[in-house]
This record gives sequence, C-alpha cells and structure tokens, in this order.
Amino acid sequence: MDIDYKIRNIKIYKKYLIIKTMENKITKQKLGKYFKTTEKALKKAKKKVNSKREKEAEEIIDMVEDYLSDAHHFEQKQDLINAFAAINYAHGWLDTGARLGIFDVKDDKLFVVK
Repeated sequence: MDIDYKIRNIKIYKKYLIIKTMENKITKQKLGKYFKTTEKALKKAKKKVNSKREKEAEEIIDMVEDYLSDAHHFEQKQDLINAFAAINYAHGWLDTGARLGIFDVKDDKLFVVK
C-alpha cells in the first residue's frame, strides 16, 4: 500500500468519526425539540385524564412538571446532558401514564400507546 492511499483512508475515517460524533451530541436545537415535544404531550395529557384515575394523573403531572423545571434549570446552566436526561425522565412519566390508561390519549407520535 502506498502512503497516499493510507492518508486518504485516514482522512475519510476521520471525517466519518467527526460526523458520527456530531450526530450523537446534545445541541440546543435538539434540546429545544425535546422540550417542545414533551410540553405538547403534557398539555394534551392534562386534557385527557381518565376520570377514574385523577389522583394518579395528578402525581404523574407533578413529576413531569418537576422534571421539566429541572431540565430548564440545567439548560440555563449550560448543562445540556442533565437537561436532556431530565426531559427524557419527564416524557417517560407521560408515556407511563398513557400506557397504563391514566391518560386517554391515542397520539402515537407523542406517547407510547397500546
């Protein structure tokens, strides 16, 4: 193998690694998308509470709001990793409520539904 061939392969591999690394980064834009999705799901869930499970819904909504608040706090401190984690915990609570029938939602773009 000649040296030019090796250098070209290294450059291609290096470019590939940079692209893959960028795909796996938590950016302000990605965070904004997740905030928007979770806040939209929360709004919908609040309107679709199963009347027989109001206490459970209230507990879940409180947890979601707390985690969203935490996520905003972390975002303001430029701690995007913990902000992203908190948003995902918040949305996980919403998915749990949807899956257990605490929220009568059918939107499979916002929730994990049966």
